[in-house]
Amino acid sequence: MRQVKVLNVAINNITMAELLENLQESGVVFTPNVNHIMQLQKNQDFYHVYKEADYVVCDSKILMYVARFLNIRVKEKISGSDLFPAFYNRYKHDESIKIFLLGSEAKVVKAAQQKINAKVGRDIVVATHSPSFGFENNERECQEIVNLINSSEATVLAIGVGAPKQEMWIAKYRKQLKKIRIFLAIGATINFEAGNCKRSPKWMSEVGLEWLYRLLSEPRRLWKRYLFDAIPFLFLIIQQKLQLYKNPFHDMSKGENN
Repeated sequence: MRQVKVLNVAINNITMAELLENLQESGVVFTPNVNHIMQLQKNQDFYHVYKEADYVVCDSKILMYVARFLNIRVKEKISGSDLFPAFYNRYKHDESIKIFLLGSEAKVVKAAQQKINAKVGRDIVVATHSPSFGFENNERECQEIVNLINSSEATVLAIGVGAPKQEMWIAKYRKQLKKIRIFLAIGATINFEAGNCKRSPKWMSEVGLEWLYRLLSEPRRLWKRYLFDAIPFLFLIIQQKLQLYKNPFHDMSKGENN
């Protein structure tokens, strides 16, 4: 499968339709945006976890514009919030697809379960769990979550607890989840599915302004992320354009050049 490089992230150049078809069997899917990519310049553990994913797809229209600036063609934007509904609609008649939703507040994740099942026409979301704040650092709670997932009939884990927590959690516990064959790291998607948060209008998403809509919706939470990611990101992209960018986790033994 063809990949394109944006800084030190290898993105699978794939369409939504191709990805959904490939996920029929199994796969771990991560959806990088600018914030992920900036974290991947600093967090070596996150970087190595990202390299283990089966599919790394372009979450952001901004990344598509950046790729074009770098003379790279990315086929399609595949955000987690688009992928997840496309996934459950694609497999709504496949009884082997049963989803465990992990993330958000208890009432929100339950609302998402009810709305998804109503749309699909069957109980495709078989179980949910709202983890406590900081759960990823509590091994006992993590093992309780593993047991909940294993005791359900789920074959798909959709986890939305933010990056890098969701990706790191998948990497750490996926081998203990014997029935799960598809792992989707979906960020804020559970909130969107519940109707707790509204997505930007389609036209804003299509022209790359979804970030602005989210910033205006949650300014206190997001302003630092967008301010402190945007300027360093643009600087690094210019470095890549000029062939001056160096992967901070360059591994000579694997022959990585950027």
